[in-house]
Amino acid sequence: MYGHVEKLAREILLGVNSVEGVEGKLWQQVPETLPPEELDRLRAPPKSDEPIINAFKLPEADGFVFGFPTRFGMMAAQFKAFLDTTQYLWKAQMLASKPAGIFYSTSSQGGGQETAPFTAITQLVHHGMIFVPIGYTFGPGMFEMKELKGGSPYGAGTYTGDDGSRQPTKLELEQAFHQGNYIATIAKKLKEDVHPIFTLHKRGY
Repeated sequence: MYGHVEKLAREILLGVNSVEGVEGKLWQQVPETLPPEELDRLRAPPKSDEPIINAFKLPEADGFVFGFPTRFGMMAAQFKAFLDTTQYLWKAQMLASKPAGIFYSTSSQGGGQETAPFTAITQLVHHGMIFVPIGYTFGPGMFEMKELKGGSPYGAGTYTGDDGSRQPTKLELEQAFHQGNYIATIAKKLKEDVHPIFTLHKRGY
């Protein structure tokens, strides 16, 4: 709502584009479901100029990094509503075998830094997508104890504070860049060998 997810997304995009042969595209938030008066009450800033995603665009991608704010420890209803429009993609399994990562923002340490991505995995599973967590590949940054840091082995994350005033830190942005680079590397490998199960006989197995 306050732009934190977009800031992480832009760093993830830089990470994606840092992988040779991979080109990422940033899509704006999914369609808003809150009425304008509620957004005004929450002091939400104007929306980004990036294009709004629609389900018809998803099959064109070789991989995804889905980002969303949280509500009560889970993904925001706006993002869930968007995923609910992908039923025809699910029925045809048009997103199956595509790698997907998750990143997020929460207002507090108890706001869902792990429960939000954990519960979001079900959306990927039903589509047959391959969930790609970052694990502890970010190295020492995963063990930072001297400063407040969002994110988890599930993916990059940040904290907003209850009024949106806290901004993503340098370390959180670095973790987001790492996630973009990491999943892009995996997506590239999968793209180069689209159906490894069906080509085992060509490798002497």
